[in-house]
Amino acid sequence: MSAAGPSQEKLVGIVLVSHSAAVATSVAELARGLAGGGPTAPVAAAGGDADGGLGTSAELIASAARSVDRGAGVAVLADLGSAVLTVKALLTEAEEDGEDAELPSGTRLLDAPFVEGAVAAVVTASAGGPLDAVEAAAAEAYTYRKI
Repeated sequence: MSAAGPSQEKLVGIVLVSHSAAVATSVAELARGLAGGGPTAPVAAAGGDADGGLGTSAELIASAARSVDRGAGVAVLADLGSAVLTVKALLTEAEEDGEDAELPSGTRLLDAPFVEGAVAAVVTASAGGPLDAVEAAAAEAYTYRKI
């Protein structure tokens, strides 16, 4: 049994990667809050660099991914270019290193808007959706119209 308890054991984990720790944490809080009652998918913020400044950190991303891994996959959303590149580098390393990789098996970078995609991903994962459904819901957020 995982440390998160039995209600989260089979849920897809979500990692939010931002150049700002405050942004990643705030979006995680928003997404959790909008997921509704009941079990909420495990969500981790990986924002800023290792010293707390603006930037990205492969170590923070990998640690966040491991912390939300419940065996159903890990969905990663990133805010800007270098965050995306850092996640892609970790995924490439995972493909090459297999079991010795920093990211859990089944980790996937999602092509989705950061805020809307994060909310859609957490809602879908919290409802028990598999990684493919989480990815589809997050990507669909590109089509949300505001007017």
